[in-house]
Amino acid sequence: MKCVHCSKPAVIGLQHGALCKIHFIDYFEDKVIKTMNKYQMIERKDNICVATSGGKDSLTVLYLTKKYCEKYDIPLTKIRALAVDEGIAQYREKTLIDLQKFCKEQAISLEVVSFEQELGKTLDEAYPLINKSAQKKPCNVCGVWRRYLLNKYAAKSGASKVITGHNLDDEAQVIIMNIFKANTKLTGRLGPISGIECSDYFIQRVKPLYFCTEKEVRLYAFLKKFQVEFTECPYSKEGFRHQVQAMLNDFEERYRGTKQGVINSFLALLPQIREQEKGNVESVRECARCGEAANKEVCNACQMKEMISHD
Repeated sequence: MKCVHCSKPAVIGLQHGALCKIHFIDYFEDKVIKTMNKYQMIERKDNICVATSGGKDSLTVLYLTKKYCEKYDIPLTKIRALAVDEGIAQYREKTLIDLQKFCKEQAISLEVVSFEQELGKTLDEAYPLINKSAQKKPCNVCGVWRRYLLNKYAAKSGASKVITGHNLDDEAQVIIMNIFKANTKLTGRLGPISGIECSDYFIQRVKPLYFCTEKEVRLYAFLKKFQVEFTECPYSKEGFRHQVQAMLNDFEERYRGTKQGVINSFLALLPQIREQEKGNVESVRECARCGEAANKEVCNACQMKEMISHD
């Protein structure tokens, strides 16, 4: 294939034509910047916490957040990276090494918090115990504890926005998962900017890579020569998401544009979903044990912690 702009060898074929390395990088960065501007993801007053792991998505969004701030003269001191070490053997320690090196090169402050330090055990140690008590998969445990620590430490740092590296594939998968499970309340919290209503308990989350496919993010990280492990979490195949991911990948291969169609249809319906759910938002209170946000007396994170505390 030849690039539609300059006839150089193409590195990717997109629906609007093939692109060479230079024109793909320009296209990708322009798409992310436009997404951030359209949804006003970063304002000059914001203190920005970027949720990072050392994977391709988080390094890409961290790099482009810095680039965005440079473009609009937003002080780089307003950016900080936050990583959660779940304690997944032979996986997370490798990505954290890449992340630490990246943040040092980019002169970005990095804080790492861990399941073991905050909750008493690594994910590898905790999930068998929790699964025994409550039949929870490792992804269920990880999701609850990761969100808990990201919100807790973003708030501690004074952040007004949490930026995540969720891409178009991630979002399409979650939309389909929630449809299959009839989770209307959760579906209404999705989108480029998460949440139905503002809350004093939760830091707003935004997703600059929302319209970028996993394939595009992977290629961008590769072409930019980011030091990154292009591997999946060893637990990822155990979850419901993996089945949905495989299904969507199969449909995308057969019917190009399937994932984009899921996103476009969802965004068209999102205002109605949010309007419908406005009156049904669960009341948020302080957890009786840890003081963090909860929709009942004791938050899910503390309930899971209780299951491992007697071991």
